[in-house]
Amino acid sequence: MSAEEEIPQAPAPSEPEGRGLCFAYVAGVTPGKWIRRWEERMPDVPLSSFMSDDGAQLSVLRDGAADLSFVRLPVEREGLNVIPLYEEQPVVVAPKGHEISVFEEVALADLATETFLDVTGLGGPEMALQVVASGAGLAILPMSVARHFNVKDTVARKLTGAPTTQIALAWSSEPNDHAPDEVIEEFIGIVRGRTAQSSRQPSAQVEKPKKEPKPDRRGTGVKKPKVAQRYAPNPDKGRGKGSRKKGKR
Repeated sequence: MSAEEEIPQAPAPSEPEGRGLCFAYVAGVTPGKWIRRWEERMPDVPLSSFMSDDGAQLSVLRDGAADLSFVRLPVEREGLNVIPLYEEQPVVVAPKGHEISVFEEVALADLATETFLDVTGLGGPEMALQVVASGAGLAILPMSVARHFNVKDTVARKLTGAPTTQIALAWSSEPNDHAPDEVIEEFIGIVRGRTAQSSRQPSAQVEKPKKEPKPDRRGTGVKKPKVAQRYAPNPDKGRGKGSRKKGKR
């Protein structure tokens, strides 16, 4: 068979239109309520998520693994849009049986003689809590993180006088190949608590189709012509009693 007679190859299947919207979040963030609202408002746009550790909270944006990321501040903001959301309550975590367990909250100044572990240097909160359980020292963590890992043989108490941490939502300031700007803005609005009817929500700005006019229920019959008045109107009609002048008898 000559080259001219070769059977033409079928075109390659086109790639899927997109993965939808994907976000990452650090330990301690509970995105369930935002996911539920998204599914209610944007059922046609798939939403996926995954948890990242603090060291990768920005790299997931740089390498395109996620369109948005719930991060723990501070972070390097160059090339990013960052919206602070809420502060986290700090706690001190100690081995079970430590004297802090008899208090509801502890002041940082009262723990001056204690040994505190470097959470980051130990590879993150999960490993640090394992070391705390062994009795090697105490750790300061956001309450949500301590509850998330919930390591056995440790006790956590609210800590006063310590710096708080803050959760923020971050996304790239560069155009996104996966999620259009209006899709990202829709998610941001949900996280910030905007209602579905908010004028700032892209989904609320879509022009709704106009309703068709209701049919004329009066019918299409020919109206009856008005009947000419046979008698002149009574000039005294509508007057009160005694309005007509009495004539002389």
